[in-house]
Amino acid sequence: MALRLIRRNEVQRNGAGTSIREIAPGLGWLQLSLVNVYLVGRPGGGPWALVDTGMPTSGGKILRAAEELFGGRPPASIVLTHGHFDHRGSVEQLASYWDVPVYAHRLELPYLTGRSSYPPPDPTVGGGSLATLGSRFFPASPIDLGHRVHALPTDGDVPGMQGWRYIHTPGHTPGHVSFFRESDSVLIVGDAFVTQKQESLLGVLTRKQEVWRPPAYFTPDWESARRSVEELSWLDPRLVATGHGTPMDGPEMREQLEDLVRNFGHYMPMDGRYVRQPAVADETGVVALPPPVSDPFPLLLGLGAAALVGGAILRSRRSQA
Repeated sequence: MALRLIRRNEVQRNGAGTSIREIAPGLGWLQLSLVNVYLVGRPGGGPWALVDTGMPTSGGKILRAAEELFGGRPPASIVLTHGHFDHRGSVEQLASYWDVPVYAHRLELPYLTGRSSYPPPDPTVGGGSLATLGSRFFPASPIDLGHRVHALPTDGDVPGMQGWRYIHTPGHTPGHVSFFRESDSVLIVGDAFVTQKQESLLGVLTRKQEVWRPPAYFTPDWESARRSVEELSWLDPRLVATGHGTPMDGPEMREQLEDLVRNFGHYMPMDGRYVRQPAVADETGVVALPPPVSDPFPLLLGLGAAALVGGAILRSRRSQA
């Protein structure tokens, strides 16, 4: 069942439109071009927090949405589910503008302090054009937030998100976290799982709702990912707000999530660099990578280019004959 949206606010300023939707009390969903961010807090007062920051071009839209909901009141914190480029893209800009701290799991800090790159994406998994073509150009390099970034408290509390707790859900990244509000069973899952086929360009464009595995091309530890999905399912969430795809609630969401847990092996790629063996990471970052697997695409691309060049030469010779 598709999520029934409670309220929609449109912000029109300087010709730019921003849509922020309240999908649960105190939870605003901002859908960007490729990824979602969430604004957590009561518009009437009290602290609020931004969960994830989208792409590098997302800052202006997030600022307009925050102004619509909270006026000129800055957040208490920016909290990252993880540090992949599409979730941390505007964090430096926004943290500097608001002069606020950034929080992430301690195992995510190496990728936010310049110490380590993420495991490189694996374009051989996923089967869709976004995985096969697009993921080759997705950056895995770190950023350095310096003094602004801090480890989340060890007791599960989330600064600026009263009533929420974080859950360590590794697999997609070593320090990936999700956020749960027990009072109404609302769950922000980041990329622990998503609600569209993220490897497929068609799936991304159509945004067809379906509970789906974490984005395969950027998941370096499938056994940890399986355990994380299982742990999130045990929470029996009423609503899931994902990093990619439309938030979902209702019986269909529950059935699909249970199917993902029960048949996770069928959702996994059949083969791939990290399917055979996971990447290994610790507090310093990545410490071991499995060898790359055979990737036929560059060879096929080269053969295709050679065929085009050869055809052009042949046509040129015929025209000169």
